[in-house]
Amino acid sequence: MTRSVQALAYCRMSALESTQSGRLLGLETSGGLTPAGAEAHPRFFSGFVTSPQIAARGLLAVADVAAARYYQRLRPASLDPVVTGNGDRLRFESFSGCGGVYARLDVLSEGLDGAETGHGTTNVDVNNPLREALSRMTGDDPLHLRVGPEELAVTTLDGPVVEKKVPLPDRWLRGFAEAQVASAGFDLRAELSAADAVRFLRSLPKSASGTGRGPMWVVPAGRTLRPTTRPVPGAVCLPGPDRLIALQRVLRHATALRVYGPVADGAATASAWEVTLPGMRLTLTLSPDASRGFSGEGGVLEALATEEAAQDAELVSVLLAWEPRIDLADLGEQAGLPVDRVRAALTRLGTAGRVGYDVADAAYFHRELPYDADRAERHNPRLVAARALVAEGAVTLDGQLATVASGERRYQVRESGGALSCTCQWWADYRGRRGPCKHALAVRMVRRGALVAGGAR
Repeated sequence: MTRSVQALAYCRMSALESTQSGRLLGLETSGGLTPAGAEAHPRFFSGFVTSPQIAARGLLAVADVAAARYYQRLRPASLDPVVTGNGDRLRFESFSGCGGVYARLDVLSEGLDGAETGHGTTNVDVNNPLREALSRMTGDDPLHLRVGPEELAVTTLDGPVVEKKVPLPDRWLRGFAEAQVASAGFDLRAELSAADAVRFLRSLPKSASGTGRGPMWVVPAGRTLRPTTRPVPGAVCLPGPDRLIALQRVLRHATALRVYGPVADGAATASAWEVTLPGMRLTLTLSPDASRGFSGEGGVLEALATEEAAQDAELVSVLLAWEPRIDLADLGEQAGLPVDRVRAALTRLGTAGRVGYDVADAAYFHRELPYDADRAERHNPRLVAARALVAEGAVTLDGQLATVASGERRYQVRESGGALSCTCQWWADYRGRRGPCKHALAVRMVRRGALVAGGAR
């Protein structure tokens, strides 16, 4: 598995301190992007949170996911969460070490008090002493939240810093993009009241993920959700129900549980589980199988394979302005592009960590992940393999049929209604549910005029 090392530098360790006016939660930031460009320690917020205990528990839930491996729990993960200032809210995001769970805490405008929220994205230090301090928080004494260094520290950044060096696997980077693409296809499937949500979540099996059993499904039944062994109409997939354990942090404060997913078609799918809280939302998005992460789902490959999407993404990127909700029609009007091309451009930008998707708003949002996420595209195995096939001139077109030479074998790729099918084992196993195989991807590139070294035969 290809990985790089992410070097994070903080002015000091994040800490929870007592002051004369209450408590101060100082979250230190590392390098990130803002409207003014790259900054070593951006500052996004300094004000009060309206629900201190809930904010503390929500942040702990995001940190729990960042430190967890829900499958093959050999060693803990260690990447610090990402924070984005979107002008009217703060978003804290993380991914599990196994790449199968995406977590996000949205602290909305009604959850913040006394200051404007800045714009930009960076990593935020959540260390073990801070986790312990947050877990001991009781009562609702005022909590001042500072995201970024103190004003005084901004002028003295030449002093000692806290450095962390953590592994950053390519599959983790690709997971951010794939989770965003999957979420964009979700609809609201069920909504439970606070009491019903607590009863349902506490009734779920506590067994570890990856036991070899098939996925669990749930279907709305009255005021709750009922387990079912098959994807009946209206059902939502719940693979590895123990992966929702981070929601336990905030259950006592929940006002509702909302469940999102695609239309059930018989195969296991991803799903999103959102706990609504006073002034906040905590969302966990689960991969279709507890034994695999989001990185291999292939939802971004079509957009990555087209030069048109690359050009559109370059145009659309200059129009983004850290919006908390991106209006596709408005963005299309500004760019002079139809909505379907804007959506493909946003998918491509998502592979570079430049947009995410919020199921509650049913909208994309702008953020800039603070690492070289472009390597997720450069090192995507199927994309790399498809480009190699194109460069070798391995694709032969014949109307709606194409032949792809791969090693000593020849595969037939057929187009029907804009969709491609293949005679390879990958297609036989997944039928397009995990994106196109490398052969279909290569054919798509050639059909759309991708540069072919040696020419297409």
